[in-house]
Amino acid sequence: MTSRYLEPVLGWYADHARDLPWRAPDASPWSVLVSEIMLQQTPVARVLPAYRDWLSRWPTPADLAAVPAGEAVRQWGRLGYPRRALRLHEAARTLTERHAGHVPPSYDALLALPGIGRYTAAAVASFAFKQRYPVLDTNVRRVMCRLVSGAEFPGRTPSAAEWRLAESLLPAEPPIAARWSVGVMELGALVCTAARPRCAACPLAGECSWLRAGRPPAAMRPVGQRYEGTDRQCRGRLLAVLRDAEGPVTAAQLDAVWPTPIQRARALDGLVADGLVDTLPDGQFALPC
Repeated sequence: MTSRYLEPVLGWYADHARDLPWRAPDASPWSVLVSEIMLQQTPVARVLPAYRDWLSRWPTPADLAAVPAGEAVRQWGRLGYPRRALRLHEAARTLTERHAGHVPPSYDALLALPGIGRYTAAAVASFAFKQRYPVLDTNVRRVMCRLVSGAEFPGRTPSAAEWRLAESLLPAEPPIAARWSVGVMELGALVCTAARPRCAACPLAGECSWLRAGRPPAAMRPVGQRYEGTDRQCRGRLLAVLRDAEGPVTAAQLDAVWPTPIQRARALDGLVADGLVDTLPDGQFALPC
């Protein structure tokens, strides 16, 4: 099945791939891991400056492992979903303690790192070490769904059938499989997009089941998450106070940035439970040690 898709995708990718630092020939496995964590649910344009600043400060896992977890949260800034900063910090400590400060090439060893799931382990094994693993992110799932199944969008979470399909589409040679994976991912990001797919520019237009069917709309379309007024926005406001402070902050300082006491208390409790905020004996709050 792969053969008729392979050359069009690889040819298109060779001509249209974005010049991204984590794709550079000299990109370290650590930099690939950092990029994959940052890119989860976050656009490339927002990730790029944060990625460069992060690696400038902590170019190796040992550099990050040597600082308190709170510094990782502070450096994460307003990138969103700050628990990812804690995952990276935990992973850096594990890499330093168990892998001599190196990102391991083994998929199983990657999967055993704190906060690393099936997708991230496959992506790092593929993109950093040129191994043969199916890489199934949102963009790849959408391309495969339209191409093979003829539906506009896949389900909310990857199914076993999707993983089998992704495996069946991989070329046999690991380096080519790795390039195929990033090529399909880029195709989903730039051409086979969720809102405005550019089918006329797609190298797989002649093979696409969804296009041949007349691009039937999905019965249930993905809905963007509301942010204004949510607990997530409240958490972000509270965390910003702690990031910008030089030391612990008082409850009054946190009270000042969100007007609803019940929601503010709920958000703060969530930050503490997630390990993003420490409660001090004197009733003040700080980033984690």
